[in-house]
Amino acid sequence: MAVAETEVVQPIPIPQAPKPPKKLKPARKQVKAGDVVKTETVQTGKEYNIWYNKWAGGDREDSYSNKTKSQTRCSIKRDSGLTRANTTGMKYICLFFARGCCPYGWECEYRHTLPDSTDSMPDSSKDCFARDKFADYRDDMGGVGSFNRQNRTLYVGRIKETGNGQETEEVVTRHFREWGTIERIRVLQYRSVAFVTYVSEFHAQFAKESMACQSLDNDEILNVRWATEDPNPVQKVAEKRRLEDMGQEAIKARMDPRIVDAMRAVRALEEGEPLDEDYQEEDEQDEPETKRRRLENGSAEDEGSASPPPLPQQQAAPLNPTGLLSADTLEGLKYFAEIRKRNGGAVNQQRAPPPPSTTGLGLADYGSDED
Repeated sequence: MAVAETEVVQPIPIPQAPKPPKKLKPARKQVKAGDVVKTETVQTGKEYNIWYNKWAGGDREDSYSNKTKSQTRCSIKRDSGLTRANTTGMKYICLFFARGCCPYGWECEYRHTLPDSTDSMPDSSKDCFARDKFADYRDDMGGVGSFNRQNRTLYVGRIKETGNGQETEEVVTRHFREWGTIERIRVLQYRSVAFVTYVSEFHAQFAKESMACQSLDNDEILNVRWATEDPNPVQKVAEKRRLEDMGQEAIKARMDPRIVDAMRAVRALEEGEPLDEDYQEEDEQDEPETKRRRLENGSAEDEGSASPPPLPQQQAAPLNPTGLLSADTLEGLKYFAEIRKRNGGAVNQQRAPPPPSTTGLGLADYGSDED
């Protein structure tokens, strides 16, 4: 019984807004010395752990309730600019720029722009901020992330819902689309949770740091973490297909285009599918010229042989190949067969080995006294 393959319908991506400036100016200093006041969290434990340098015990049920709202926030339209990294070739992004608290401005050694989704970082084991990834995620799904899985989805918790799910989705979209193009957003109504999937993994890394401990419209403190793998089998198939397409595009970009066309032709012949019209037209234009050159070279090298018969100008009936060989290939094989008939005995024949001599003693000759 044949199983019908489910077709995945991809949602329409949400473009980035507001757009970053096209002409970058020297980056401005986001904060000055003394603007950011570092406050210590409220003591909730009763015992001080000298190993972890913090109080132990206390409120263990919800450690995120002790978080304080971030004092700074990045603005791509206002804070993007040129730094020393644009002249030195550094491709990594400034982590403090993403958090909105870089005091160096144009003197910073890292870039003050959004990461380019079409470009790749020098080291795939690091994120866009040059931080080393790990083999597995943390227990709370925070931190840098893992290099074993390409994660583009963020878990956004502690959202204050004031309307229905559609209004909450619009609020989340308005705040998160600033950091890149969003592929899809899923809001769990009455659970204060949303899942934001970006088109690029670099934009998801930037958004995670930019929106950590920020608020939307209701003065809440967001809990932004990496999302676990989607258990939906349809999304698993779509993600697997997307990764395969990305791998093929990367390999194709590094290969010779002629090899790519040849592999495409071989695959089409094996599967019995017709070739593209553009590829067939180019092939029909190139094949006669290359065949004539080969035939001319072969006739010049064949000394003493009769002149090859001229190519037939018109054929009584066109060839309709039913196998793997095309009409031009069959015509070339017939042409070479006529040349072989004209040459007759010019074909090299293998000499038969001489018959063994019947005279003598065979192996006994080695023991004879004769020279």
